[in-house]
Amino acid sequence: MANVALLALPSSFYGTEVAKEAELAAGILLDQGQTHSVETPYGSVTFTVYGTPKPKRPAILTYHDVGLNYKSCFQPLFQFGDMQEIIQNFVRVHVDAPGMEEGAPVFPLGYQYPSLDQLADMIPCILQYLNFSTIIGVGVGAGAYILSRYALTHPDTVEGLVLINIDPNAKGWMDWAAHKLTGLTSSIPEMILGHLFSQEELSGNSELIQKYRNIITHAPNLENIELYWNSYNNRRDLNLERGGAVTLKCPVMLVVGDQAPHEDAVVECNSKLDPTQTSFLKMADSGGQPQLTQPGKLTEAFKYFLQGMGYMASSCMTRLSRSRTASLTSAASIDGNRSRSRTLSQSSESGTLPSGPPGHTMEVSC
Repeated sequence: MANVALLALPSSFYGTEVAKEAELAAGILLDQGQTHSVETPYGSVTFTVYGTPKPKRPAILTYHDVGLNYKSCFQPLFQFGDMQEIIQNFVRVHVDAPGMEEGAPVFPLGYQYPSLDQLADMIPCILQYLNFSTIIGVGVGAGAYILSRYALTHPDTVEGLVLINIDPNAKGWMDWAAHKLTGLTSSIPEMILGHLFSQEELSGNSELIQKYRNIITHAPNLENIELYWNSYNNRRDLNLERGGAVTLKCPVMLVVGDQAPHEDAVVECNSKLDPTQTSFLKMADSGGQPQLTQPGKLTEAFKYFLQGMGYMASSCMTRLSRSRTASLTSAASIDGNRSRSRTLSQSSESGTLPSGPPGHTMEVSC
């Protein structure tokens, strides 16, 4: 009888099952990402796309720091549980700097690696290839500089920037002297580790530090990494000026750990940006790479940032955030006539971030 019942099913049933299997297979493929390469005036660049474009929404485009690629820089953040609420609503483009992608061949001797300005000039080729019109950039270190340079030259295509550990300044003579002296006593991997992590973290030699020391020291493309490192150290000054002609015109969230090597540089960058467009997030207990050590708190901050841009409904906030919204809103109304720039501090144990009213620079220790 079971066989008779099976034969009696309409043919459309089988078509539906095949369609479901095809949809499942497509979803698995998208979860794994689709890697592309495109030629630019400065060489080939590789990037990986996750998800499908959403109507009237920008793509989230990431750019990693020196010594890392998109996976080692961003995977802990974008695989974090609460981040799924965000990535379901945006297509993601993870850019690997030339020669940093997995399996990249070593560049030949004498190869002229692109400057950071030229790396920024590769981004329009990526967007044109994908037919994307606007992005929200998320960059760390050298990647934050590259995205800032791109935003200065293509402001109409950047809706927002999340800049972690950005140093907008060129190296001064004292910096050069210190760099040269360090190079006499330290290897390239050790210098890069000193760029990525605080001295306290390196001295502690935690499991995370051991992992990334091993990744960089034994990288098969270490020669390529050194070229990217040299380009970063030869960067030009962004010449940002609050109220001047050169400034970031989109909403910006600056992020740095409270013991990060670049804390002073990020504080200085904050002083050069429009306070009505800028949020400053200083994270406690996060060290030099908050996207690795505090993905939950950074995810929370990112949600608020997107919500301020009109892309994340309040229903997408976590339970802890919602529980604080009413009190923060009432506090904001009381303080409404006070200075436009205010400091909000929190315990690192709370794991929540303030939702400041639009147009306020927030320095948050969370």
